[in-house]
Amino acid sequence: MGNINLTPDEIEYFNRKVRLRILHEDDDIVLMTAPNEEQLMDIIKELISEKPMNLREIHLILSGIASEDKIRRALISLVERGLAVLGSDGRYSAILE
Repeated sequence: MGNINLTPDEIEYFNRKVRLRILHEDDDIVLMTAPNEEQLMDIIKELISEKPMNLREIHLILSGIASEDKIRRALISLVERGLAVLGSDGRYSAILE
């Protein structure tokens, strides 16, 4: 797996872009639903459409939301559907429609 080439500012930016449905929110806690497979693919596609990323970088952003295996399966599905491509450098990029 490749190195992580995201700055702390980029990680924070991409973390803020991930939107999940909020079930409950108060001053102490925010309870959100985990994304289903389709939602996870949409989230990942949005991330890699802004910047090509490898699996480790995507997992760093989505840690606590999805396991590495779920992220890997979503990436494979995106590639199989022709919505993403894996570059020779190990980074995934979205294919813009």
